[in-house]
Amino acid sequence: MNNSENLNQIITTADGSHTIYVPRLDEHYHSVHGAVQESNHIFISNGFGYCKADPVSILEIGFGTGLNAFLTAVISNKGTREVFYTSIEKYPLDTEIISLLNHYKFAGENSREIFQIIHSVPWNISVNISKNFTLKKIEADFTKERLTGKYDLIYFDAFGPDKQPEMWTKELFSEISDITNKNGVFVTYSAKGEVKRNLKACGFDVMLLPGPPGKRQMIRAIKI
Repeated sequence: MNNSENLNQIITTADGSHTIYVPRLDEHYHSVHGAVQESNHIFISNGFGYCKADPVSILEIGFGTGLNAFLTAVISNKGTREVFYTSIEKYPLDTEIISLLNHYKFAGENSREIFQIIHSVPWNISVNISKNFTLKKIEADFTKERLTGKYDLIYFDAFGPDKQPEMWTKELFSEISDITNKNGVFVTYSAKGEVKRNLKACGFDVMLLPGPPGKRQMIRAIKI
């Protein structure tokens, strides 16, 4: 395989929104059945919309294209709930590929500016980027980073257990459990049995919900 075949590629998914294909993992950042559609279903509707904490402190595992952060910022600006959003990412994407993504086209008026701000703010510091939304992007390896703080809502959006099994271990879920408030919400696209068992072993009440198009089920778990 030559260098060009190793480069990340922008793919248009079924709902018209972009995702990124990673040849070295043979994996996409989002569902090919619809990137924005998937993010809205799993993380916004079944995560942000379900969690009633106010203000709400969110931890995202896997910043990726910034889609989940972006959609959360957009919806937070339509209400009054203050959002403190922390996201951890080992491999930040190049600004060149970010500039080509079309996610903002699916989020209404003024959303392009929000998308650009999310990606332009520096890493590893907290920045208030809009009236209700404060963002801290952490460039680090989740498997080695000692997480701190307390969170009401966890967006778990790492690459799948079959591609990155080290991200889905009971040990790491135990660390997440330790920093999740009681009745805190955990959402992820995966519904694998091992993921369910690991979450249950770490103090979560696990539920299977209908998944987005192309995915039969997803997980939402509540910290007991």
